[in-house]
Amino acid sequence: MNLENYFIKQFKSMKIGDDGAIVGNSIYSKDAFFENVHFKLKWITYYQVAQKAMMVNISDAVAMNAKPKYALLSVAMPKTITKAQMSDLALGFKETANKFGIEIIGGDTISNTKLDITITIISDVKKPLLRKGLKVGHLLAFTGKLGQSAKELKKLMNLGRIHTKSKFVNITLRDKFIANTTKILSSGMDISDGLLSDLDKLASINKVGFKFYSKMSQSSTCSGEEYEMLISFDKRQRKAVLRQAKKTRTPITIFASTCRAKYVNKCKAHHF
Repeated sequence: MNLENYFIKQFKSMKIGDDGAIVGNSIYSKDAFFENVHFKLKWITYYQVAQKAMMVNISDAVAMNAKPKYALLSVAMPKTITKAQMSDLALGFKETANKFGIEIIGGDTISNTKLDITITIISDVKKPLLRKGLKVGHLLAFTGKLGQSAKELKKLMNLGRIHTKSKFVNITLRDKFIANTTKILSSGMDISDGLLSDLDKLASINKVGFKFYSKMSQSSTCSGEEYEMLISFDKRQRKAVLRQAKKTRTPITIFASTCRAKYVNKCKAHHF
């Protein structure tokens, strides 16, 4: 057990374990986006920082087939920040929230040595998509293309530049595809820690292993912050899932099936 899992195990609530916590007909989700941990200000603008911080959090709602409604912001800012930079930051939050129909209803601001952001998203849900539900023989698939985020991070770390439409900055959420397929999916979650690491979560909660159809590169399967969807479904729903993927113009790759085996994650932990 890594240190992140050890810490989470200290809390016994049954609501812990998915991308967000279900309370009644609402889902509560929260993520952090910290300077020098998730980004450096020499890489992206204040607007892009706010935009990505919001999208990372909205991704959790989308992953559970929830409609995000409200956001609470906690922003720790350095004393050196200018009013112009504050305005750019606020604009990034507002425009991204407006795009998804989210109202920013409050939060907290404090002075800090760097820019640290945490956001709580409150969403409405009718039929939540959970991580639990995998059965032996179900198919697994991911949306989009994996590995680009890690490549672009490496480029930034080596003082290179990335395109303004880079996946590292501009996250594409699969909300229409998930809304259209939730009723035929057995489980789902967003890929934030890397495909193999997030498969470890599914393996643990569902007590299954995986049979991969072909070898995939470590650079693509260990790449974190992809925010694509990892989904599973009964093989009888294969055509229906592919039909909805085509309808919503969502690239999808079916890469494995579940089996009775022990799963071992070969990626290095991102957190501890």
